[in-house]
Amino acid sequence: MDLKGLVDKAKAALKSNPDLIEKGGDMIDKATGNKYASHVDKAQDAARKAVGAEEAPQQPKDDEAK
Repeated sequence: MDLKGLVDKAKAALKSNPDLIEKGGDMIDKATGNKYASHVDKAQDAARKAVGAEEAPQQPKDDEAK
């Protein structure tokens, strides 16, 4: 398999399961203590856009969760 085939396969996997993008970002946030959370969020948005995945799942705000 060439590089283009591998990239296409990865895009298809992320498009069919966009939660992987969210989980990956959450792992990075946890590892960095949320120090780069805004950058990670931008990268997640860019990844979703690149693969044509749905918008980010809505997470309840701290005020709404209580």
